[in-house]
Amino acid sequence: MEAFLVSAGLVAIAEIGDKTMLLAIVLAARFRKPWPILAGILVATLVNHGLAATVGSVAGHSLRGPWVVWVLGLLFIAFGVWALIPDKFEDSEAPTAIRAGSVFLTTAVAFFFVEMGDKTQVATVALAARFNSILLVAAGTTLGMMLANGPAVWLGEAAATRLPMKYIRWTAAAAFVAIGLWILIAG
Repeated sequence: MEAFLVSAGLVAIAEIGDKTMLLAIVLAARFRKPWPILAGILVATLVNHGLAATVGSVAGHSLRGPWVVWVLGLLFIAFGVWALIPDKFEDSEAPTAIRAGSVFLTTAVAFFFVEMGDKTQVATVALAARFNSILLVAAGTTLGMMLANGPAVWLGEAAATRLPMKYIRWTAAAAFVAIGLWILIAG
């Protein structure tokens, strides 16, 4: 259960202000169809983070030795630094085409590709390597994504511009660094 809760909390905080959250806001403003957008985010995240958790779990099982603890710990500390850098999403990157029934597919494809190499995807790999649990980590990181992106879809840009992004980034950074230090100390 620890893997699920840590994964959900960490990704929920880290996702606020992230590029995929900005994409959720743009899609909500453009398409004004929250349910297919939320379904697309859910499916894209389940697939993307399922694959990332699988890679992390395989790496966690096959890579052994004290150096792995150091790599994971330092990786989380690096995520903390990365979390301090605000993401920018170019409006030109957002999908513009829409046909009946294509909002879901547009959202799912866009989210899947925008999430590639994103800090929450890389964190999913590291969390799965740390906890050796594909299901709990993927479920937790997916819940974290939905907790952050759901309100973004429903409330849109108005709420996002009122969030204290500086403090949210600092909280996410502190959470990543704390987990990194915990791994290094407990490792």
